[in-house]
Amino acid sequence: MDANSVLDIFKDITRIPRESGHEEPVTKYLQDWAAAHDLGCKKDEIGNVLIIREAAPGKEEIPTLVLQAHQDMVCEKNAGSSHDFLKDPIPYVIKDGWMIAEETTLGADDGIGIAACLALLESPEPTGKIECLFTISEETGMDGAEALKEGFFTGKTLINLDSEDEGQLFIGCAGGVNTEIRCRWRTASVPSGKSVVRLFLGGGQGGHSGDDINKGRVNAVQQMARFLYGKLGEGLQLVAMEGGNKPNAIARECSAWVATPSPDRLMIDWAAFADTLVQEHHVTDPDIYTESELAEAPYGAVSEAHTRELIRALFACPHGVYAMSQDIPGLVETSTNLASVKMGGAGRFLIRTSQRSSTMSERTLIADKVAAHFELIGAQVEHLLPYPGWKPNVHSHILQQCVASYRRLFGQEPEVKAIHAGLECGLFLDKFPDLDMISFGPTLRGVHAPGEKLELATLPKFVDLLKDVVCNFK
Repeated sequence: MDANSVLDIFKDITRIPRESGHEEPVTKYLQDWAAAHDLGCKKDEIGNVLIIREAAPGKEEIPTLVLQAHQDMVCEKNAGSSHDFLKDPIPYVIKDGWMIAEETTLGADDGIGIAACLALLESPEPTGKIECLFTISEETGMDGAEALKEGFFTGKTLINLDSEDEGQLFIGCAGGVNTEIRCRWRTASVPSGKSVVRLFLGGGQGGHSGDDINKGRVNAVQQMARFLYGKLGEGLQLVAMEGGNKPNAIARECSAWVATPSPDRLMIDWAAFADTLVQEHHVTDPDIYTESELAEAPYGAVSEAHTRELIRALFACPHGVYAMSQDIPGLVETSTNLASVKMGGAGRFLIRTSQRSSTMSERTLIADKVAAHFELIGAQVEHLLPYPGWKPNVHSHILQQCVASYRRLFGQEPEVKAIHAGLECGLFLDKFPDLDMISFGPTLRGVHAPGEKLELATLPKFVDLLKDVVCNFK
């Protein structure tokens, strides 16, 4: 097992469609791979897969290790891309030491974890018993982890391979919940004397709603609302609005169709707004841009009064870091992400948000704050897919083994940290309280957004650490 074997397997995985909720092709790939290597394999009713390598002779007394990765990936692409995640391979390039998907997500989150598991399973190194667990739909609700039943795997020590910073060992994570907001208002034909203008904001960097929420990146939905808020006294009516996508991704793009008595003035001001955003975000989002054009109305328009209510609510909606940890310097404790807005026909609005916290009472607090905010405009609010956090255990046996291995291999101390992103470890611990767990991986950047990339120089250290820990586990 080495970095090249892991990378070769990952390149194969980039050819397999595996959008959350549509993991069947990669599930079959894993089953076929196990059969081709004469390894034990089983699948539960929801689609989780377990591949088993029995202990090598003389290693039967070593405790079983569980290695875990998730099958699915976040499927995001740039506006105008024709990529079909249900059938097309992920296009990538190797550039300046990175493996990059320039127009889509790469799926190294968590395809590189799958590849590392498979490379280890087929390697000749003698080990104790290994159980490789591949869960489904981690990115949309951790459905696979939630559905795991007692006895599907037997190991009491689990290594999660879904982290994104080489040299860091994670022993805790945030819990989270999605909050959805729905409202519906009457629409009518666009009044005479008003023209419909389509406004588009693009080029945002976006990113992971947990790991990147403290980086000050543009939220395209909120910035669209910011601009329109400044125009509310000019007779605007909303016709349609669409921005953002997945609850766990920061919104990179947003379109709005508005009826206005002054289309030329609106488009001039919109172009100037791009300059404002570039000045404010020249480091985080230097490629931000705006477009505008006269357009046909795809639907009827809501009233000026309802336009004011929605734009004010979107502009004022909490987004970003809410609280920092009082125990771990620099760790975001609580945050919320205004993820997306979809306005369809007949005045139907769907707004998706997500909240995270390492303190469950604060997760509830920030989710309720978002709910109360939209209840002020009469919206219906629902909390969905809650998942628990993972409380750190600084006395963990697997942590001690990983730290010792890292020192021995690289002559330096790893960072031991908690992460603001959600990991399945929280659910595993909730369901199986005796599990001893750790999470680590190579360096990834831009996950959950087009341009996601894997730093190839970190892959050998990740692979060497995993191999050393597994081969010397006791």
